[in-house]
Amino acid sequence: MARPTFDSEGTARIEELSTSVHQADTVDETVEAVTELALQALGASSATILLGRRPDELEVAAATDGAIAELAAHGAASRHVRDAFTRSSITVSNLADEVGEPAPAVHSLIAVRLLIGDRPAGVLVVGHPEPDAFGPHEESVAYIVSRHASIAVAKARHQESLAEAVDARKLVGQAMGILMERYDLDSDQAFAVLARYSQHTNTKLRTIALHLVQTRTLPAYDSDGRQPTPSR
Repeated sequence: MARPTFDSEGTARIEELSTSVHQADTVDETVEAVTELALQALGASSATILLGRRPDELEVAAATDGAIAELAAHGAASRHVRDAFTRSSITVSNLADEVGEPAPAVHSLIAVRLLIGDRPAGVLVVGHPEPDAFGPHEESVAYIVSRHASIAVAKARHQESLAEAVDARKLVGQAMGILMERYDLDSDQAFAVLARYSQHTNTKLRTIALHLVQTRTLPAYDSDGRQPTPSR
């Protein structure tokens, strides 16, 4: 197996890819950048990232091809992926020894757990079509890539949460404005109306606000299905 080269040009390329991972704005962009980094850093043929809070809830977030995604999520490698989620990392020398015929497209495999804080958040999986393609060197590099991935995913999730919070505030403000104009309410009364509808329909406040902004109506929640008139 040809190991990844780390001459000045190769190192610069890895640093460039690492930077792109940390500059991604969304989780989707981040995991796609991580899979590309994994290919280049490990000389792998395929890579995928699965995210989830439990080993039995992992879902493919990004993959360089469908074969590695299927193997990692449901196929011969899925057991190793779940093990890596709880044990930190797993290296498989030849996956074909476990599955027989037809031989899988990926023979060698490294699966490394992703951590956000001290909690498992997913698994990075890299594969190679030849057996015995990954050794201690590649395992060390995979760990470094996984640390980049963990930090970048945590950052992207935080950015998305902030964006969603800003979006929610804007929607609630627009919805309050509609209620204030239509029913001659002040801001506190308008917010109380939205909060009451959220509570009675067991629906997030943002969803109630979005419904009102889009339809100019509030959802019905009283016993006969009629929409009560907001009171001051």
